[in-house]
Amino acid sequence: MTALQVAAVLRGARQDASGPEARREAELLLQAVTGMSRAGLISHGDRPLTDAEHAQFSALWQRRLQGEPIAYLLGWREFYGLRLAVSPAVLIPRPETELLVDAALSRLPDTQSLNVLDLGTGSGAIALAIAANRPEASVHAGDVSAAALDVARQNAKALGLAQVCFHLSDWFQGIEPGLRFDLILSNPPYIAEHDAHLQQGDLRFEPLQALTPGGDGLASYRHVIKAAPEWLNAGGWLLFEHGYDQADAIRALFVDAGYSDVSTLQDIEGRDRVTVGQWRI
Repeated sequence: MTALQVAAVLRGARQDASGPEARREAELLLQAVTGMSRAGLISHGDRPLTDAEHAQFSALWQRRLQGEPIAYLLGWREFYGLRLAVSPAVLIPRPETELLVDAALSRLPDTQSLNVLDLGTGSGAIALAIAANRPEASVHAGDVSAAALDVARQNAKALGLAQVCFHLSDWFQGIEPGLRFDLILSNPPYIAEHDAHLQQGDLRFEPLQALTPGGDGLASYRHVIKAAPEWLNAGGWLLFEHGYDQADAIRALFVDAGYSDVSTLQDIEGRDRVTVGQWRI
């Protein structure tokens, strides 16, 4: 029996799912299976697949058609110019979170050695993006999940950012007493417990504890905003990513706790996405 060729396999995949995103995802999966570049897929469409390659691609493509995130199938996701390993143990880094990194970097002069803490680091995306762009900073990252920290450490090693210090920590609980930070930031779980989005799209496959703290989704903010002054240097900043409809509530929490210069930043689509506050006391 004649082996299927690259072009034929891609044509078949495109019949299963239409649109440019599906077409690109099929190419990515076939690249992963064959080791070919995208240019190679185009220029060598007559290259036959082995039985093993065809079986592996078919299995991955069926999983994608059933909704499994492409990042988990590939085992990686790009974030802030970094290629990061991901697994079902961690939240998939998303483009909108790059705004949180931007906001942090704008408050971290590249000529100073400042202390930074990323809470709920997951894959390490935020901490590693900061470390890559502020090599003079002392970056710490904590997560309550040992499995997530394994992924984050793997990413740090692969990127040559071994100076990032990781902590198994339930928020501040596992951070070494006496450490103080010039900037603390977090993309915490913030989806409300009964939000229908938890049963839709990629969220169905991601770790629930990284998505929702239960209740109204604000528990993480209440805890960290209250506790952070014990860990912030005078003039230090606290920054959060949050849902598009949570900015008013989070600004109120900041103000009630005594922070100043509280403001909200909008993402590229004009939605409230990041809120910051400064601790001056």
